[in-house]
Formats: sequence, structure tokens, C-alpha cells
Amino acid sequence: MYSLKYKVTTSTCDCEGRLKLYSALQMMQDCSEMWIDCEPGVKRYFAEQNMAQLLAARQVEVVRVPEFKEELTVTSTVYGMKPMYGFRNTFIYDAEGKPCYKTWSMGAFVDRATGKLKRVDEATIASMTLEPQLEMNYRDRRIILPKAEGGEAREPIKVLRADIDYNKHVNNANYVRMAMELLPEGFRVRGLRVEYRVAAKLGDVLMPTVYPADGGLVVTLSVGSDVCALMEFSE
Repeated sequence: MYSLKYKVTTSTCDCEGRLKLYSALQMMQDCSEMWIDCEPGVKRYFAEQNMAQLLAARQVEVVRVPEFKEELTVTSTVYGMKPMYGFRNTFIYDAEGKPCYKTWSMGAFVDRATGKLKRVDEATIASMTLEPQLEMNYRDRRIILPKAEGGEAREPIKVLRADIDYNKHVNNANYVRMAMELLPEGFRVRGLRVEYRVAAKLGDVLMPTVYPADGGLVVTLSVGSDVCALMEFSE
């Protein structure tokens, strides 16, 4: 397990003084990325093999949205490991130890040079410390896109330098930030599923499409015919 302490500060709040979902995702991402420091063998293997783990899918349950100045703890644990994929829980807890956000995610192991999937050897997998899968409402990582004729195209979004992370593509939280601008005013997100497909890069123009779905909306961000991120927001 790896954990980080946070406080809900001005820059992480929305206009109502509540933690932005985008900011919560950044906290989760930071903790997940830093987790590898508690597994030095895995960290060394990834460095030697020039490998990285890229987020392929994430599901978020919003239990309660924290408010300004609340103290938070983010924890990240790995509960499953396969040769080309890993599975983890990342939860955000309040000062009383009660969960505010419950998430599970799947990461894909890739070669940094080629960007293609790359296998982790059995010895490294066996050396991993796996922890119990935490309780939440697990849903399928695959999001079924509603019928195309029901989608509404929105204004294009150009990928800016501020959207890019050290992997040289759009950071996963930024897709959600962009998509949330397309939600109706007053839409309260209680659930989120994201499927990451093709990484967008600096200068790309993302074409958003919004679809009605049971209990919420589905948003796609695409470059040409390639869907970069497919997101389902539930109220």
C-alpha cells in the first residue's frame, strides 16, 4: 500500500468550495504513480526494461464530495497482476477514515520506445505484494457506446501544452476535465467510468460527442476516426 496526505485547498475547489472531480483524479493519479516506490523490485524491472504503466480504464464511485480545508488520505493498492495488465484500488478517505471516493483501475504495461504492450516476467509478478480487493460496485471496464445517431457533436477542443504529461500525451485526468465542461449546468457526478483507447498528443484537435445514457451521459473525445477517451458520467 502507498498513501499520500492532502488538504482540500483553494486551487482544488469549485465555485461552491467543494473538491473538483478533476482534482480528486489528480490526487489518485499521483498516489498510483508513487506506489511503485514501495515495490523496489518492480520499479527496477520497469527501469531496466524501459517500460511504463499507462492507464487503460478507471471506474469512480463518488460517496461524498469533500469541502474546503478538509484533510484527506489517498491510498493505492494492487490486487491483481497479469503479464500485460495490473489492477488496483485507489480510495480517498476523509479525516475520520470514511471513503469519499472509491475507484478501481486497470493499467497496461507498455514499452516506452515503441508504445506497444510488453509482458512482465513471471518472477517479477511473483515478487509483487498483492492486497485484498476493496469493496465497491465493480462494473465492466468496457463502455457500450449508445447508437451513433443519438450523439450530439460539440465544438472541437485543441490539445494544449498544459494538457500534456511526461509521457508526451494528454494526461488522463485532463480528458475528464474537458468532458465535464460539456455536462449540463448542475449535473452532479456520482459515478464515472473511463475507457482510454488512443493517446492524444500536443496539437491534436479533439472532437467531442455527447450521448444520452441511462442515468447520465456518455462523452467521447476523438481525433479523426480514433476514439481517445470514452467516458460515462452518472448522476
